[in-house]
Parts: sequence; C-alpha cells; structure tokens
Amino acid sequence: MEYNSNYYSPADTVSVVPLSEYDIRAARSALEKALSDIEAYGLIPEGARVVIKANLVSAMAPDTAATTHPVLLSALCDILSERGCSVVIGDSPGGLYNSAFVGRVYRVSGVTECEGHGATLNRSFGESTATFPEAKVLNSFTYTSYLDEADLIINFCKLKSHGMMSMSCAAKNMFGTIPGIIKPEYHYRFPKYEDFADMLIDLDEYFHPVISIADAVVGMEGNGPTAGTPRPMGCILASRSPHTLDMVAARLIGLEADSVPTLAAAKRRGLVPDSVEGVDIIGDIEPLCLSDFETVTERRSLEFKGNGKNPIKRLFGKIAGAILKTKPVLKKDLCVGCGVCANICPAKAIVIKGGKAVIDRSLCIRCFCCQEFCPKSAMKVRRTVIAEIFHREKKK
Repeated sequence: MEYNSNYYSPADTVSVVPLSEYDIRAARSALEKALSDIEAYGLIPEGARVVIKANLVSAMAPDTAATTHPVLLSALCDILSERGCSVVIGDSPGGLYNSAFVGRVYRVSGVTECEGHGATLNRSFGESTATFPEAKVLNSFTYTSYLDEADLIINFCKLKSHGMMSMSCAAKNMFGTIPGIIKPEYHYRFPKYEDFADMLIDLDEYFHPVISIADAVVGMEGNGPTAGTPRPMGCILASRSPHTLDMVAARLIGLEADSVPTLAAAKRRGLVPDSVEGVDIIGDIEPLCLSDFETVTERRSLEFKGNGKNPIKRLFGKIAGAILKTKPVLKKDLCVGCGVCANICPAKAIVIKGGKAVIDRSLCIRCFCCQEFCPKSAMKVRRTVIAEIFHREKKK
C-alpha cells in the first residue's frame, strides 16, 4: 500500500443517528441514513474491494462492549454486498497475529456471523513494511499486509474510555493495522503521550479510511478499553474524517477535545476545526450527551505545562505533573499471576512474584498495556487523590 496525500480531504460533517438496540433491520436503516448524510456512497465504487477495519481488541463477547458489535458489521456487509463489493473484515488484536489467536477472537466476538452477510474474515497474517516520509513521527512501520488488497478502508470503531488516550474511537482504532505482537514496541518507541498520539494520526493519514463509523449503541465507560462497564448510549456516528467524528464522540461523553491526545494532535495539524461548534453535525446530539460518563482523565489535561525558560514554572510543572498523573495499579485479589501483563509490557516493568504482578515504577512508562490486556481486569487506572478532586470538579 502506498501513501497518497490526495486520497481525500477530511470533511467537517458528522452524522449522528439514534439506534437503541442491536437489531439487524434497525441497524441497516441507521447505517443507510448515516452513509447518506455524509454522502458516502460516492466514495464506494460498485465492485470495490472493501476492508472493514473493526475493533476486535480481544476475545470478548459482544455484550462486554469491548468490540464492534457483529450486528452492525453484518448490516454494513449487507449494504456493501448489494453494491457488488467484496468485503473483508479484519483487525490485529493485542497478542499473536496468527490463525489460532485471531480466529478465537473472531469466534468469541461473534464476528463470524458476518460471513453469512457476504463478508470474508481476514485469515491472511502476513506483514508489510511502509515508508512514510511525510509522517510527523512514524516514518517507517510494519503493518498487516491484508490491507494491501483493499481498494478502500472503512474504519468501524467502538466508542470507549481509554487509560492512555482518554478515549478510544476512530483515530485510535487504526492502531489495529499494526500486528499485535509488535504493538508494545510502538508503545516503547513513543512513550510520551503527544508522540504516541502523533503516531496514531500518522497511521490515519497513511491508510486514509474513506469512511469512519462508530458503534455508540452501547459504549464502554470506566476502566476501558477492555475492562470497563457497558454504557447504553443509543446511537451510531459516521464521518469522512476519523478526527471530526472523534470530536463529536468526545462531546457525547463529556470530554473536551484538548483532553484527548489524538484530537489535540489532529488540531495541531489542522485536521479538525478549533472546536466542536465548527463541525456540521447532522442529528440532535444534545439528548445523547452524557454528563456522568466515567472517563479516565488523561494526564496532559491536568498538567501545568511549565515548559518555558522560567525555572520556577518548569519546577512547578514537574511537581504538578507528578501529583496529578494517572498510573496503572494492581488489584491483588483479582490477579491470578498469569503473566499476560509481564509479557506484553513494552518497558519490561512488570514481573510475577509470589503469584502476583509487581510493577517497577522506575521503569513504567504508563502506556496502560497491562490494564488494557489483563484477562482478569486486575489492572486498574488510578488517579491521585488531588487528580480525582480535579476530575470531579471538572465534571461539575
């Protein structure tokens, strides 16, 4: 796959369509309206080879709200198949990128039912290397080579809270183009939140999904993106731009755009308006906005920068950052000592001692991979007491 800077221009239109349940007929109707609202059909030639990049983060059942729901994927496959498109659904979850591991994710997440709606599940597990000199930070990278066969990519994400990036939605979903076992390497290459966010935006810019759709029928709040709590939200979102979609998604869950690192990075590049008021929203979002959606406030939104020449400001910034930053912590009664966290930790900051995970704080880069992939939800994102007070006041 070669980068094409003229592939599309980000549109500032987001369609928000109410959808209260995962019913195939209602889902199709909602998707058809959303695609029509953003004039998407002109971007999907008849007979095109389409890859739907779903969020299949782990082998978790649809009712956990961790993955894109198979009913929505099936409804989209019906629409595309009737246009004569060949459809492939794929993702690279955290873990081994092979038939056995990914096949289990397909089965448990229920996405295998999409095969009855004209789709093929990706079962090719090769890797390709990209050179991207236009990137801000990701000038070369390894990606899942099944994408090379696509004429176009549709990004079908899930709206969730996220320990590192505050929110997992359209921009973050394209991290699934990186083979699962390599993902920790990218966390280690880009330990700073700003750099990691820029890396994600580079992926979005390279692959250019022509349409982004978010499953927000039931989202995930709290200890997301895998160990949180399902939260009914009652809608789907669609846009030609993953970033304008994310801007509206952030509004729905009560986050300011600047507190979501990927949105802050997109804003620096001029890929989104200055505020959500600059987005052309089709649909009434006010009844759908949740003031009590439980998010993990990302550390940058709470820090005092203190990066100027004034040494007092720099010192104050460092102190404030230490007081307010979030970190992963272990809930010992849930830990079974399986070692998943130790194996996936890019900084090798976790070891298993006495049958429990132990975090070396001097090595931890706070990427929250351990929290994201712990199969027992034993790793939690914890704010300091002062950060919790800031968070509560901000919600008020």
